[in-house]
Amino acid sequence: MKTRLGVNIDHVATLRQARGEGYPSIVEAAKTVLQEGADQITIHLREDRRHIQDTDVEAVHLVTKKFGKPLNLEMGCNDEIVEIAIATAPDWICLVPEKREEKTTEGGLDLISVANFEKIQKTCTYLKSKLPSVKISLFLEASQEVLLKASTLPIDAVEVHTGDYAKAHLNDESYDEFISQFLAAKKLLVEKNINCHAGHGLTQQSLIPLLEKNIFEEYNIGHWIICQALFEGLGPVVKKMSHCLSDYPYTKED
Repeated sequence: MKTRLGVNIDHVATLRQARGEGYPSIVEAAKTVLQEGADQITIHLREDRRHIQDTDVEAVHLVTKKFGKPLNLEMGCNDEIVEIAIATAPDWICLVPEKREEKTTEGGLDLISVANFEKIQKTCTYLKSKLPSVKISLFLEASQEVLLKASTLPIDAVEVHTGDYAKAHLNDESYDEFISQFLAAKKLLVEKNINCHAGHGLTQQSLIPLLEKNIFEEYNIGHWIICQALFEGLGPVVKKMSHCLSDYPYTKED
């Protein structure tokens, strides 16, 4: 099975919002990314609308439909955002934690808190009732306790938070412990028939050890791709990364 590449284009919108102009175009970014081999587009409609705007969601969805590729909409369990998701009907919805003061998503959803768990359960159930064909993933830490809780929810995948691993790799620190956690997470999720995805902070360099270990079937990568595109161009960066993933097909067996 081909290991899938989801490209998060939020930070194209970050550049646009910095000046309030109509450029760079989020639609052109989506087209370029899909033309060069990405398997899906990921965007995060945050409650504070710091980058992706409401109108971007449908505009990008139209592009993904044209290419026959999925739109993965990241969002918090906010009632207003939930209704926008239902109106747009993306292929995937990834529920993530949100704090207005954070620079970026800082970790996985808290499923240990009873109140948080019940809120996420209610959101998942509501989304499935309104969008029967939608697939839901949860952004979580690679904790066995958390993953077991997640397996009781009506979800299709878990996107494991790779931010701390990516920092360790970037700082040339040992990351063996993270690899062990990720392998254990995959084992549990495969047993529960839940897809195993990954995202946050990954670069082409930190991607390689994960591919070599055959841990995840999908990687959602954004910030590094947009940054590297300043020097190489968006299309070439995505094409190079897509080819890299093609060299490491995914299997559910270890």
